[in-house]
Amino acid sequence: MAEAVVAGVNQEEIPPPGRRDWIAILSAILGAFMAILDIQIINSSLKDIQGALSATIEEGSWISTSYLVAEIIIIPLAAWLTVVMSPRRFAVVISSLFVIASLLCSMAWSLESMIIFRVLQGLAGGALIPFAFMLVLTKLPPASRPKGMALFAITATFAPSIGPTIGGWLTENFGWEYIFYINIFPGLLMIAGLLYGLEKTAPQWHMLKKGDYAGIITMAIGLGTLQVFLEEGHREDWLESDLMVTLAVTAFISLTVFVILQLSRDNHLVNLRLFKERNFLLGSLANVGLGVGLYGTVFVLPVYLAQIQNYNALQIGQVIMWMGIPQLAIIPLVPVIMRFIDARLICATGFALFAFASFYSGTLNLDFAGDQFIGIQIFRALGQPMVLVPMSILATAMIPPSQAGSASSLYNILRNLGGAIGIAALATILDSRAKYYFDYLRVHVSPDNPAVQDRLDALTQQLGNADSALMALNQQVHQQAAILAYNDAFHLIGVMLAFSMVCILLVRPLPKPAK
Repeated sequence: MAEAVVAGVNQEEIPPPGRRDWIAILSAILGAFMAILDIQIINSSLKDIQGALSATIEEGSWISTSYLVAEIIIIPLAAWLTVVMSPRRFAVVISSLFVIASLLCSMAWSLESMIIFRVLQGLAGGALIPFAFMLVLTKLPPASRPKGMALFAITATFAPSIGPTIGGWLTENFGWEYIFYINIFPGLLMIAGLLYGLEKTAPQWHMLKKGDYAGIITMAIGLGTLQVFLEEGHREDWLESDLMVTLAVTAFISLTVFVILQLSRDNHLVNLRLFKERNFLLGSLANVGLGVGLYGTVFVLPVYLAQIQNYNALQIGQVIMWMGIPQLAIIPLVPVIMRFIDARLICATGFALFAFASFYSGTLNLDFAGDQFIGIQIFRALGQPMVLVPMSILATAMIPPSQAGSASSLYNILRNLGGAIGIAALATILDSRAKYYFDYLRVHVSPDNPAVQDRLDALTQQLGNADSALMALNQQVHQQAAILAYNDAFHLIGVMLAFSMVCILLVRPLPKPAK
């Protein structure tokens, strides 16, 4: 029977961490970093991989989707499997699987083989993320936890920022296979660290007989179909497709049954009653907005630079890295600042900086390119570490270590879902708003307009004939409509980050440490 969440200060004492504890935590965080990196690093190389595997753009999208589906399914299972197998055995198994799957991905000979290997990689990578978060909660006492959360912040904010840069550079200079090869050495280092840092404990195989298999099945079907719906819905015109309708209905029914099962029994897969704790609920809601901000920005910005400014993968990576590199200097300072300033104020300020950068990004024009984004990216780099470290502490401060597994699963799932929902909404906005703005601009672009006629005359003189001039003008109108749609997309990200800021301002302050 799951223990209830205490409504006050966490009463379960955790001894000060030793050298082996820190090595285990650092090794697990390295795994989480690689798992999140592998979500973004492949995006820069998709065209090359599709070409090598003779896949269309629609088919190639499953290379990313398969990883994300496997990842989101395994996250809620990670806590239960950790108990069943023992933390050390579970960590070594999933780390080894991640390394092997990465090697297999580099050797894929067809689209089908790549999708299978990416599923294996996603299952291992998805388990590494909550496992690292759980170790921070169970191995570190409250006084040391900000340091652990600062290290975990590197995986959640720094990895998505540098993923496209690394992927673009490796693909341009060595080939797409190398985006998988780079997991091998860090993976072996991670396995060695986990073997050394985690103590041997007996597995509890008897728990397999008492597993919440109805919850596992409904969760896997619900989250899996929801992820596919969000990833592929835009390409299939959402509910205009019978397949998308089927996926949406299946996800809704399965997740509804899952929630009912989890709330109606003590033998549950994850403890949804944790949302009764105010800080965890508000922190989790803020985490959804953060997911939109993190993954939405890394989705919209590269597409804008490629579509409007004609940047290649390496040039896009060089712009995005300005959101990542400064974080390495800022993240270590956040735990120090938290000793003197209320964590809520630090986190709200971080969300404000991140939101400001997003709103300012929504002032795009044809001359707004990579150089103009550098200052904006630095604002994002300042805001993200100020968000993740204190927000994680605020959300989990009242959660006892016995509930760390459920807390880790729910917290990380919601950030991933926030990212998936955000990307789906942003992709739809970019398409629908571009069509809306094109129709709006087209009304004003008529031969009766003297400015339009002057522009056509200039283009005709430049291009040599009226037909080419008309085509060029049409392309320019489409381009302006697309820019306005990108502005709307960045505004949506800013609104979601502002929502998260409000959630954080409503949480309870952290309990003062005993003197």
